[in-house]
Amino acid sequence: MSSNSARRSAVQAITTYKPEASPLNFYDTKPTDIFGCNVFTDKVMRERLPKDVYKALHKTIEFGERMDPGIADTVAAVMKDWAIEKGATHFTHIFYPLTGQTAEKHDSFLMPDGQGRIIAEFSGAMLIRGEPDASSFPSGGLRATFEARGYTAWDVTSPAYIMENPNGTFLCIPTMFLSWTGVALDKKTPLLRSGQALNREARRVLKLFGIETKLPVVSYAGLEQEYFCIDHNFN
Repeated sequence: MSSNSARRSAVQAITTYKPEASPLNFYDTKPTDIFGCNVFTDKVMRERLPKDVYKALHKTIEFGERMDPGIADTVAAVMKDWAIEKGATHFTHIFYPLTGQTAEKHDSFLMPDGQGRIIAEFSGAMLIRGEPDASSFPSGGLRATFEARGYTAWDVTSPAYIMENPNGTFLCIPTMFLSWTGVALDKKTPLLRSGQALNREARRVLKLFGIETKLPVVSYAGLEQEYFCIDHNFN
């Protein structure tokens, strides 16, 4: 296609474009009412989780304390109910393999009960860990290509969220991607481990100066990232 034809096509797409849905009327709908409405935020957890479970999970998120596996079933049940209320029918562990793209493994909340019926089920074990086929992801020679040996592990520091698209609505659970021996197979795990190392060593240095704190040391420095929204008519 010549440059003139491409330009004419772009102009025609602009002049004939009609939005698929009516835009929000921000006179009637406040942005503060919808911002983060599909995110399993701290506010949602505080309102829905039992107080003791919320406190235990909050300590893990804020202070990096080891999570009690006993609370996983409660968190999973509350997260499932919240997601279904939002229209979700499936959940997915979303992770970041070394391919440079995101990856997902979708599963349904609905499970057969063995008596010809179905039930909505989402256990703590399903929340904490998943087992996608890792044979198609690069591993740098850490394992044989015919062996999957890849597991997703729930990252409690990143909130779960609801994704809505034409193919349906589903619950996204941010996870890490690890080999069965704990070797990182993604881009997220090294970043989280770096944060833990920074926290540990920074607190050690502070202690040398007589400063002791139970609060974690968190780095907010990083690479700048820009995002561009392009109308699908111009893709």
